[in-house]
Amino acid sequence: MFPIRDHNPSGRTPYVTYALIATNIVIFLNYWPLFTDDRALAAFFFDWALIPALVTEGHGLGGLVTSMFLHGGLAHLAGNMLFLFIFGDNIEDELGHARFAGFYIACGVIAALVHYVSEPFSSIPTVGASGAIAGVMGGYLLLFPRARVDIFIFLVIFFKVLPIPAWVLLGAWFGLQVFGGVSASAGGTGVAYWAHLGGFAAGMLLILPAWRKRGGLSFWNHNDGQPPHPPALQASDIPKVRKRQWPNQ
Repeated sequence: MFPIRDHNPSGRTPYVTYALIATNIVIFLNYWPLFTDDRALAAFFFDWALIPALVTEGHGLGGLVTSMFLHGGLAHLAGNMLFLFIFGDNIEDELGHARFAGFYIACGVIAALVHYVSEPFSSIPTVGASGAIAGVMGGYLLLFPRARVDIFIFLVIFFKVLPIPAWVLLGAWFGLQVFGGVSASAGGTGVAYWAHLGGFAAGMLLILPAWRKRGGLSFWNHNDGQPPHPPALQASDIPKVRKRQWPNQ
């Protein structure tokens, strides 16, 4: 189950969102050849990823920023960029280009710091834009809790596109991160769950001024948690997948 689009059009071209996506892709493509050489890849991540143990020793502070532009594989990159593409444009629309850029970087740095605090002696390189994008998702949840998001459900031979409120999707995602974080405390999983949670919380806190500027709870009540503009897609626009009849064998 993963989101494919929302019904929440933005009023301006999200140049920063597009630039972030392009930057992440270009950077990944530049070091992609290193995946065939474990030693070279490890050396590259040692220089540019976030390694908590190095930070504890007083080194590698730059990794708090550079790590959010690195990814551990194509699937990692694709998943993060999909979430950024769906939710980033609306936060950029609300904050403006420059403020959104600062918001994104701040969420990423806070997420990295939370991960560092959770594992200050870890020597495992940490990479990914997930913490910063989690901040975008946290901001989206506060501003547009009932915006419709289309999710694609695929279970072997069953697949369907289903529109659900943003709070259901983002709330479920947050719950999974909490479960993963608690599980990771009992044994390493290789996923920086606490960075995701830290980024999400940072996004909700940093978006508070914009939410209050729009009226806070009265903004929610006036729009019933929906975006304050017509949706880009109507229910009739959602493609319906017909059930297939499979022959008996």
